[in-house]
Amino acid sequence: MIRSCIVALGLSAMSLTNPVFAEEDKPAAAPAIPEPAVFSSSKSGTFNGTKVAYKAVAGDTYIRDAKGKPVATFFTYSYLKDGVKDPSTRPVTFVYNGGPGSASMWLHMGVFGPRRVVVPSDPADDGAAPYRIIDNPETVLDVTDLVFIDPVGTGLSRTLGDEDPKKHWGVLEDGESIAEFIRTWIDENNRWNSPKFLAGESYGTLRSAVVADKLTNDHDIGLNGIMLISAVLDYHQSRFQPGSVQAYVSFLPSYAATAWYHNQLPSKPANLEAFLDEVRAFASTDYAAALIAGNRLSADEEARIIDKLHQYTGLEKSYIKATNMRIEVFRFFKELMRDERKVVGRLDSRYLGDEPDSAGEFFESDPFSDATGNAFTVAINDQLKNFFGVKLTDRRYNNSARGEKDWGWNWNVWGKDLPNGGRFVNVVPMLGSAMRHNPDMHVLVTQGYYDFATPFYGAENALAQPEIVKDRVAFTYYESGHMMYVHEPSRLKFLDDIRSFIEAYDKQ
Repeated sequence: MIRSCIVALGLSAMSLTNPVFAEEDKPAAAPAIPEPAVFSSSKSGTFNGTKVAYKAVAGDTYIRDAKGKPVATFFTYSYLKDGVKDPSTRPVTFVYNGGPGSASMWLHMGVFGPRRVVVPSDPADDGAAPYRIIDNPETVLDVTDLVFIDPVGTGLSRTLGDEDPKKHWGVLEDGESIAEFIRTWIDENNRWNSPKFLAGESYGTLRSAVVADKLTNDHDIGLNGIMLISAVLDYHQSRFQPGSVQAYVSFLPSYAATAWYHNQLPSKPANLEAFLDEVRAFASTDYAAALIAGNRLSADEEARIIDKLHQYTGLEKSYIKATNMRIEVFRFFKELMRDERKVVGRLDSRYLGDEPDSAGEFFESDPFSDATGNAFTVAINDQLKNFFGVKLTDRRYNNSARGEKDWGWNWNVWGKDLPNGGRFVNVVPMLGSAMRHNPDMHVLVTQGYYDFATPFYGAENALAQPEIVKDRVAFTYYESGHMMYVHEPSRLKFLDDIRSFIEAYDKQ
């Protein structure tokens, strides 16, 4: 008994004095926070016929918590005109892609940067390296500085120390994180009085609504304009769910455009735009009323609606009837050209794919995604190494944050739990609030007719809601898909539209 007590006392003493035991009780030290890395060089180019000398800056910008502790670094890519004595005379545009969880390489190397990668203008695969990476004289560096943002976990942007990256992965979390970066960048670069624009693609348009709300209402930073590229603001318009008819209505004009492009209509109209106006009118009236009627619809009226849907989509009447006139988009990909063993692309339905199983209900993969992507990955890494001169060995460029450990997106908005991949998210009220609180903020919406990720009629319906200031929203359209700039005529028109928008609302 005495020996047991002595042994116990001895162990207790050791636990107090032996460093091996003491270390086990200490919390692990947070990783050290390194100094920001910045790579800057002087460049020049001719953009829209104007010679521009500019600084190309790739580097870290740290955002901090309320106590001033750095919590994340945004590794961004800026192209800033040299020799500007008064920053208020020079607009700045903040550019990002979507995902959520995507880096900005698509807009950076596809359309907005001073160099771009060349991919086939027709719907064809980009193949393997080497790719042509060329000067981009049509871009808008003549009228605005450009800052490309890779959100936390994408590109070379990361959390710092013991910061949990999940604090930046969510509808509100991401918006607050990006807004804080923009506020910090404006402050560090003395651009408080510059005209300011946002340009976001896909989920980046949803982000823009949140960021605009945060900048306007939390930071007192007024935006001159927002460019919504392939807009998705209200997921009711583009996500199918039991009991809702809205997605079926919003997708119908996109089905019609795709069937028109691939010559699948019983009778092909000569003019695409006039045809789509007709389909829009039918979708929002007779078709919507028939879907709402459900099993109250008469047999004669059902036959009439099915006949119209056949005329507008090219799908067989028997198939339309079997679906209860509710054509789900992933089924459409496979059904439209099933007899030819072809599937159409989701992000750009001009693209076709061959699949071994022509009897299946859903496609194996998206033909557009299969055909693109390699060139953009090569191009952004080439830009980092050979244009900016970035030399970092501790970070790898992430095209997407989705491969990061414990990645997950918090779709919680308005204090509600939102399951099913953000199916119920609607940020139109946020965008509307920012517009009403800033009478100088205008919105440009750019949509591809052949885009099934963010259907153009869905964007129109979302932005028709009463929260939005109608006379400050403009739409432009392109005969291409989600990334309209891979189609050369659309790329040139897109840049002209963007330039005109910035020039019109560059308030001096």
